[in-house]
Amino acid sequence: MLPTKELIDQAIEAVLNFNDEKACEIAQEALELGVDTQYLLEHGFHATLALMKNMFDEGKIYLPHMIAAAEAVEAATKIMMPASKENAPVNSKGVVLLGTIEGDIHSIGKDIVATSLQIDGYEIIDLGVDVPVETFVEMAIKFNPDLIATSALMTITMTNQLTLEKSLREAGIRDRLKTMVGGTPVTPEWAMEIGADIYGADASDAVRKINSIMWPEKEETLIISKKNCPEHVCY
Repeated sequence: MLPTKELIDQAIEAVLNFNDEKACEIAQEALELGVDTQYLLEHGFHATLALMKNMFDEGKIYLPHMIAAAEAVEAATKIMMPASKENAPVNSKGVVLLGTIEGDIHSIGKDIVATSLQIDGYEIIDLGVDVPVETFVEMAIKFNPDLIATSALMTITMTNQLTLEKSLREAGIRDRLKTMVGGTPVTPEWAMEIGADIYGADASDAVRKINSIMWPEKEETLIISKKNCPEHVCY
């Protein structure tokens, strides 16, 4: 059962008002009503946080606002996550190693993607923020993930995504996994230039494309821009 518009509006208001307590109340109410918590997370809490991130990028709100909003979403997510997992496959759809690339301490976008993928049935290994390229490679060798996802929120840190691609090849493990890049300054052209498999515009886009590239037999079509790009790059 989908949550009512009223419940979704309450979730949106709780995030906009940085109200952790209200967010938890809404999450608990959703559990008691037996509504689709994944839908509420995506269309209520996460959608609002994504909107606020855009406002932050445009200079309309500031970092303390983003942190407070993220804390409200995190509080609600912790309550609803167990229920959301009940709708996920019994067996993991795959292992995703992700983190914000070295030199960058932004975590909002990464956290939304991680939660969305976890809800969708993926096992997540979150390395956090300001993660050195060497750590990505070491953890990739240790955990053998199906995909590595990196976020860069500043143009000066994007080059580390290129360095990671090179380092994975040098370590001899690039061919056995997929890579995804995302972040405000990141573009499909950048993904193509460095040789990444996927460009993720936002959390929903990331989940859709990861499902497409990892489970192509379950997708009716794999939407790929064929203009000036190799077929293996999922844009």
